[in-house]
Amino acid sequence: MKMTARKALLAATVAAAALAGCARSGEIVVEQGVGITALRTVCPAVGVPDYTGDVTLFSPAGARTLEALDLSAAITNVRSQCNDSGDQVYATATFDVIAQRRDWRGARSVTLPYYSTVVRGGSSVVAKRLGSVTINFADGQDRAYASGTAGAYIDRAAATLPDDIRERITRRRKVGDEEAAIDPLTEPDVRAAVARASFELLIGFQLTDEQLAYNATR
Repeated sequence: MKMTARKALLAATVAAAALAGCARSGEIVVEQGVGITALRTVCPAVGVPDYTGDVTLFSPAGARTLEALDLSAAITNVRSQCNDSGDQVYATATFDVIAQRRDWRGARSVTLPYYSTVVRGGSSVVAKRLGSVTINFADGQDRAYASGTAGAYIDRAAATLPDDIRERITRRRKVGDEEAAIDPLTEPDVRAAVARASFELLIGFQLTDEQLAYNATR
């Protein structure tokens, strides 16, 4: 069935209204078809940086052959929670470490160091902490897992956009206006302000230079 122009316009209007209704108070939404829809929160993004989510142990340590592979482990199932009710935002990340050993004979415990770091603006390290997780293998068991936790406080004011920047992003623009053709998120000062207010909680294995190089080149 063909839809008339009137019905098509009505459907588009209803769809747009429904989309706008999905936004909650405090979120940034660029509307009117200008730019992109951007939703922000003072809670940090949580993730694992490239090349630090895996670790491989060799025996002897300097060997890199398959026969010398002793143990490998990976960070997986990363979950995050965030309490943003106060002036200090507290974020936690929990994760699992799954390990596999080549020689399954005998019980064995292996302790692997990991780090958690708070990064601002994608490059500036605000804080870093070290922790460790212990993997326990039973006799005859070649796979085992353990869990780890990381947490960080972030100043709410630092993670909040200045009012003038927020106004420029959320300002309604009419089609045909000169500024309607410019995505405010592409303007250098707006982009810089968004970066300064953006935080990440990153976790990974605390690797040696050799282990990091191995991960990057394998």
